[in-house]
Amino acid sequence: MPPPLLYDLARLDPDKVLYDRAFIYERLPQSHEFALLDGVLTHDRAADLCVAYHDCRADGWWTRGHIPGRPIFPGVLQLEAAAQVVAFSTRYVDGLDCFVAFGGVEDCRFREAVYPPSRIIFISKIRENRPRRVIGDVQGVVDGRMVFHARITGLAFPNEK
Repeated sequence: MPPPLLYDLARLDPDKVLYDRAFIYERLPQSHEFALLDGVLTHDRAADLCVAYHDCRADGWWTRGHIPGRPIFPGVLQLEAAAQVVAFSTRYVDGLDCFVAFGGVEDCRFREAVYPPSRIIFISKIRENRPRRVIGDVQGVVDGRMVFHARITGLAFPNEK
């Protein structure tokens, strides 16, 4: 049985984007194929909640080689996108002048395969936010069904001058 959703997605307008891709990647260092977030739909600083999404497209760079003829959005890319949501929400909220690296993953479960075309919604709830470490619970949802959940740890390093 999956855990309950961290956020009621019925409260969202999926067409109302709070932060677009350009805004996100002005703040995060990922680029090219690894700029996985297409938008942020809501960000609640008081509740430490962030909801973002990735549009999983049939022409994605990974589709040619990840199960040819039946492409499945790779779990490692789902986790990378989840880590980016955690980094974005904490970096944006706190205005940190640092680099947040993917430090670990715990309690990860993949519950369904994600096939293109689909939109995967990432719900992030920050559990711990310290100067050198952040921990967030992240859930992935497609068409109202939880496809994965995990606890992501990010490690903060000062930007080099």
